[in-house]
This record gives sequence, structure tokens and C-alpha cells, in this order.
Amino acid sequence: MTLKTPLLEIRGIGPKFLDKLKHFKIETVKDLLWHFPFRYEDFSEVSKIIDLVVGQQATVQGVIQDIKVRKTWKRKLLLIEAIVEDETGKISAVWFNQRFLLAILKKGKLVSLAGKVAETKEGAISLSNPTYEFINQPTDYSLQATDEEKSVSDGQLTVDSLKHTGRIVPIYPETRGLTSKAFRYLIKPVLDDIKNIPDTLPNEVIKKYKILEINKAIHQMHFPEKIEDSREAKKRFAFEGLFYIQVVNLRERLRLSKQKANKISVDLKYVKKLLEKLPFELTHAQKKVLWDVLKDIGDSHPMNRLIQGDVGSGKTIVAVISAMIVAEGNKSSAIMAPTEILANQHYQTFKKFFPDFNKGVGILTSSGAKIFYGDGLENIVKKPEFIKKISTGDVKIVFGTHSLIQKNVIFNNLALVVIDEQHRFGVKQRAQLISRESEFSAHFLSMSATPIPRTLTLTVFGDLDLSIVDELPRGRKEIITKIVAPENRDKAYAFIRGQVKKGRQVFVICPRIEPSQIEDVDPNTFFSEWQKWELKSVKEEYAKLSEKVFPDLKVEMLHGKLKVKEKEQIMEKFKNKEIDILVSTSVVEVGVDIPNATIMIIESAERFGLAQLYQFRGRVGRGEHQSFCLLFTEFKSQIIMKRLRSLVEAKNGFELAEEDLKIRGPGEFLGQSDSVAQTGIPDLAMKALQNPNLVMEARKAAEEIIKKDPELKNSPILLEQLEGFKKQVHLE
Repeated sequence: MTLKTPLLEIRGIGPKFLDKLKHFKIETVKDLLWHFPFRYEDFSEVSKIIDLVVGQQATVQGVIQDIKVRKTWKRKLLLIEAIVEDETGKISAVWFNQRFLLAILKKGKLVSLAGKVAETKEGAISLSNPTYEFINQPTDYSLQATDEEKSVSDGQLTVDSLKHTGRIVPIYPETRGLTSKAFRYLIKPVLDDIKNIPDTLPNEVIKKYKILEINKAIHQMHFPEKIEDSREAKKRFAFEGLFYIQVVNLRERLRLSKQKANKISVDLKYVKKLLEKLPFELTHAQKKVLWDVLKDIGDSHPMNRLIQGDVGSGKTIVAVISAMIVAEGNKSSAIMAPTEILANQHYQTFKKFFPDFNKGVGILTSSGAKIFYGDGLENIVKKPEFIKKISTGDVKIVFGTHSLIQKNVIFNNLALVVIDEQHRFGVKQRAQLISRESEFSAHFLSMSATPIPRTLTLTVFGDLDLSIVDELPRGRKEIITKIVAPENRDKAYAFIRGQVKKGRQVFVICPRIEPSQIEDVDPNTFFSEWQKWELKSVKEEYAKLSEKVFPDLKVEMLHGKLKVKEKEQIMEKFKNKEIDILVSTSVVEVGVDIPNATIMIIESAERFGLAQLYQFRGRVGRGEHQSFCLLFTEFKSQIIMKRLRSLVEAKNGFELAEEDLKIRGPGEFLGQSDSVAQTGIPDLAMKALQNPNLVMEARKAAEEIIKKDPELKNSPILLEQLEGFKKQVHLE
């Protein structure tokens, strides 16, 4: 038996189980053994019945003396009671609605029971729904007992011979028909049979960083003798996942360093000329980051850089100036945004700042195409014509969305690809655009206003060089952020009315378009609060605000179900101050720039992660007037209030990112709630991203290995593992 052995070939695992295992994508021995427990129950204390204490988690072993069956008085549930006796006394074990036990529990059988000791109304002790297993009995799942189990005599149990009681018991992710007990039955014999699993981690790494070798780790992961053993095993597999990510990223850096790219000649006089056209002076941070980019594109190897910066810090202008320098060298640039609203905003900003740019700037989205040649006229053209102009080089700078990665969009001398909010695009989509050129790779520049914690920068984004815009434009005022309780809602509305009278505008963000149902409740909230749950929706809030609260003001709504042109028209009206209050979903989360909007209201604020709340807040505070962010919530639980206060108190986005990583985990920054399933990063490695020390150790180990053996010729097992890992993982 090897890790690659299909479970179909394992005796005792029939079609019924194989079909159910597919739910977890478990088809081979490795898939099964890498289905790790998510917690453990400590039933290692084997007690005599006379010594049991109410509330204790314990295992007792004795003979079944009697079986009683009855139905409960109120709910008519089937109740099965077994009286179990050892040499010190008796205890009752009770199971509800498990009729199949009548065929299994027999008088005279020696049984091992594990559970929490409770007290009956009569004052006796009992076990409710305990885990059970019989001594010297075949399993209940058509699997043969192991030789070790067969050799154990009554009353002489060892830790290794038990699966469910008398030990630290693993609890697994389950599905219908596949309980943790079933997984233990399946895994234990496989684990006992498989010998000498090849270790993917090099010996030098295992020794230097004191990591468990694979065979010991896999046993301790499933059936640890002590809880401490499971922690050591978890550390091994977390380190392993982080190590793989680091090695993959370092090898990607190495690969890029060997590729050719268009070397862009940078004329500093032209750069100075462009900067003088701007109605503002770049901050010191912007100048530094621009210089990083100019040095990169002046190299004959492709740039691979991430610009991080607080919302409104001015990342886009750095990308635009870089694209203009590329155009001056007669090469093309593509600037991709995650939404049409944002792509159009970038395009309009470009025209505003550089109205005399005559090398062709255009925008291509699903709703159409436009071209501007610096003559004051904007040409609306048909898509086929626009795509042809891209291929001939008549348009040197192209803004767009996913439309830029259509197969028929071929760039002429594509030298620079800029992607705004990179985690919103898939790796394959980006690669599809960057690798269009056969001889030269395009320089790649990614931008993110989502502050990324250092551990993620070192791992998930570890193949990118990092530049940080850590300074806001001059004159920006700090946004005042407040948490608003239900009893203060009317005061908040009065404040909003006063601000609108002064000429200001308001965003209202809701988590949903339509009214929600009770099942939408976040399981992390308290049950007592579920009763009053009212998840705010755009349509409800729009109706309430426009008809009852502010009937005299101009209120409009915006959401993802509207057509693109409808969204653009609404945003244009808002920008032109024809709308006072805009009720929206998270469609305004990224990049929207309305300087006169000074109030951001976030309804059901507890429903959003800190990174997302930070993005929302960044939609205001872009003009000369004082801005405010009001976090509306009906919940007062400590967890929720602590998280919202983090936004109120944080000095900058990076500080907030570290706090959000602790509270919500890495998925918030990777743009998906179920980050493990979406990225393919192993669960333990994802959790370990919150452990900076382990991340640094894994990075150091990877650097040492790649430095000594960049092609991994001395680590063939690791190389093979990485090939599979790269297919499984989607680093954004």
C-alpha cells in the first residue's frame, strides 16, 4: 500500500463508502490520511465506575448486564438504556433515537464507553449518547479488525487498540453518512498498514527546524497519545504548507529573472514634464514608489511588483505615469480594474489630468469602447474596430475589465500590465494577459488598497516585490469614525440632514439587495440576538430613507443587479451632485472617487470584515471637508464591539490588517470567505498565516534550499510534490 493506492483497492471499503468519500474529494490513501481532525476529545482517562464524577469526560469499561427500551413521554423518542457493570459498580448509558443499537448492544458483551458523566433526576450517574466500542469485536462498518485488535484479550486494552474510547479521540469534518466514528474505522487500519511514507521535506529542514518526520506526524495527527503530540503534528503540516508556498514563489521569482522583457528607456525630463501637469504634487511616498517602478521597467527582466497603499493614497497615478512612459517608448500598456465603474473612473481621470496625450488612450468593457487622442474629442467605436486598433498599436494605453483578456484581444508590443485590486482576478486570467507576447514578457504591476498583513505578504504574495505608499496626499483630514447604537439612530439622521444642507453627500451601504431571512444570520452572533435580527437591504433602506426619513432629499439606490449603463448614469449623477444620498451594496467598495461625499453610513456593520469596512470608509475623506463614517449595528456582543472599535481606533490600514487577520483569518484578504476551498492552500497552512514566527521559519528554510539547489535536483520527492501543489493552489 502506498499513498497513491486508490481506496477502491482497500479491502472492506465498499462502493457505499467510496461514494460518500467523494464529498470530501477522497479517492486515494493520501486523500484519506490527509483528511485531518479539526479537534480532539480527551477520553484517555479510563476510570472505575465508583470513581466517576459528574461533569467528567471519561472512559469506562464493563459488561452489559441489561438492555431497556422505552419511548420518552413528551416527544415519543426511542430511548435505549444499557446497564453496564464493572467490579466497582453499575452505570446506565442512554441513547436517543438510535434503533440500530438494538441489534448491536447485547447482554454479556464487554464494552468500552466514552462520554461526559451526568446526573439523573434520581441522583444516579449516567452517560448520555456515549461513544461505544466492543472489545475483541470486528468493526461495524464491514472492515476487518486489525491483527492487533484480534490479539487483545478482555480487560487488557492498549491505547493503540482503541479507536473511539480510552484515548485522545479525533473528531473529523463530517457529512451525512460519514461520521467521525466512521472515519476512525477507515483511517486506523490504513494507518497501521502503510509503512515508510516518503518525506517531502528535506532531512536538513526537518533537523534544523525541529519538525516531525512525516510518518510520526501522520500517526500523531490522527491518534495522538497526548494532546501535545497533536500540536506537534499540526505544526509539521502547517510548516509544510507554508514551506511549499515559499518554495513555489521563490522558484517563480527565479523563473522570471531568466525571462526577457521590453527594456523601457526612462527619460527623466519627460517624467518631470508629466508631473508638472498634475494639479498637485506627488507625496514623498508616491515619488519613491514611482522610482521603484521606473527602475523595474528599465530592466530587461520582467517587473513583478505589488503596490500597497491606504485608500486614497494615490497609487493609480503612479501606474498611469508609468504607462505614459511606456507609451513614449512606443509600447502598449493594459490597466485592468475589477469593475466597469472603476475602469471608467480611471479613464476619465486620465483624460482630466492629461488632456493633450496624443498616443491613444481607450477603454474596453462589456458595454462598449471609447478612444481619446488628445484633440478634445472622444470617439465611441465598435468593439471589433477598437480591438483592431489595439493590435495595430494605435491605442497605447487601454483601460478595461475582464474584457481585456478575451482571446481576440491581441496587444501590439504589450510592455506593461497593471492590475488594480489583484486578489479580485484569478491567476490564470492575469497570466493569460501577461503571457500574450511570445518573445518578451510584460512587466507586471499590481495595486491593492486592501492593507495586507506581513505574513501574507511573505507567503501568498511572496513572488512579488513590494512597494508601500504609506503617506496620504497633503491636506487630507482624518475621517471621524463612530459606532451608532439603535437608540442613537434618530440623532444620526439629524446629523446627516445637517451635513446635506451644507452641500455634502452621503453613502449608505447595506449588505444585501433584497430583504434577508433568519437563516442568513452569522453563526458567530449570539442566539439571543437572532430574534431581533434584521439584515439591512438596499431596497428596504432606499424605501425607508426616501419615503419616511428624508422625503425632501434626493435619494437613489445602486446595486449589482442593475445594468452597467444604469450604474454609470447613477454614479455620474452622484458625482454631479444631483443625488444627496446613495444607498448601495458593496459595489462601491473599490476605488470610487466622489470628493464631495463626506458621510459613509454602513448598515449591519458587523456583517463585514475589517478590511472591507476600511475600504468603505475610504470612499469618503477625499476632499477638503471633514468626513465621517458611521457604523450602524444592533448587536452589542463583546466580539462584535471589539472588532468595530478596531476600525475606530486604528491609526492606519496596516495596523488594522494585522488585527483583522487575528479576528477573521486570511480569507478576508484573499477575497473569499471560504479561502481554503477557493485557494487550495491547506487548512493548517491557512491558519498558520496568523503565526509570523512559523511563516518566517518556513521562508528561511525555503531560501536556504533554493540557494543550494535551485532546480531541486537533490530533492526529487519535494519537486514532485510541488508540481501537484501548484495545480492545487491558486495564489492570488
